Amino acid sequence: MSNIDNNYRRVLEVIEPIYQSYEQVPKAGAKPKMTDIEVVALALTAEYMSIDSENALFERLKDSFIDNLLERSQFNKRRRKLFALIEKIRKSLSYKFIEYEDHFIVDSMPLEVCKFSRHYRSKICKEDFDTAPEKGFCASQNM
Repeated sequence: MSNIDNNYRRVLEVIEPIYQSYEQVPKAGAKPKMTDIEVVALALTAEYMSIDSENALFERLKDSFIDNLLERSQFNKRRRKLFALIEKIRKSLSYKFIEYEDHFIVDSMPLEVCKFSRHYRSKICKEDFDTAPEKGFCASQNM
């Protein structure tokens, strides 16, 4: 079983109770191959795994064990239609995460806090070991 399968199943397991708490309006017509919650779970899994391209996602899903997988264009149409639901679920998840925490760093992009020659004198974020900046090297700027 691939990593994407495991992640998909885990995300589905976590967001299903959140989805159940929302009022669901029955839809007319034929029953879709993949339910809304499964489409949302796959979209969130792709985001979690940093798969930005629609083609890259379905390339990795070729050997997956997701038996009711939609065709790529159908999946993307459904995902776009479910944007509001995805945002609701994302907000619910974030509220669960922030319940016990005071501070979060959202982006992991390296950011220059001060020049290397001043790093001993800098007092920025050094009160706590967990928030202390690390020294690093940027090859593209030779710094």
